[in-house]
Amino acid sequence: MKFVIAVIKPFKLDEVREGLHSIGVDALTATEVKGYGRQKGQTEIYRGAEYNIQFLPKIKLEIAVADAQCEKVVEVIQSASCTGKIGDGKIFVLDLEQAMRIRTQETGENAL
Repeated sequence: MKFVIAVIKPFKLDEVREGLHSIGVDALTATEVKGYGRQKGQTEIYRGAEYNIQFLPKIKLEIAVADAQCEKVVEVIQSASCTGKIGDGKIFVLDLEQAMRIRTQETGENAL
């Protein structure tokens, strides 16, 4: 099993969710987060004053998937969240050692 973590722009969440649903991924966790990467924030003007915003709003997705499905999940997230501009985000793939569905106590891929 794999654990996919993706950090994307907030306005891309619906496209990513729809893309994942189309390949059979119906469960994910989305969290509103703030962060920055190479872009180092951005400068905005509000009521004539310039503000440097260092932490930008992002969405962090967490998805547990079977090994066989991982590559397709990464492809869908990448294609659906890409704008071609700086700050599109990152995708991380980690090995997932164990999973358990609390209600039924199913374990492994059956718990996904």
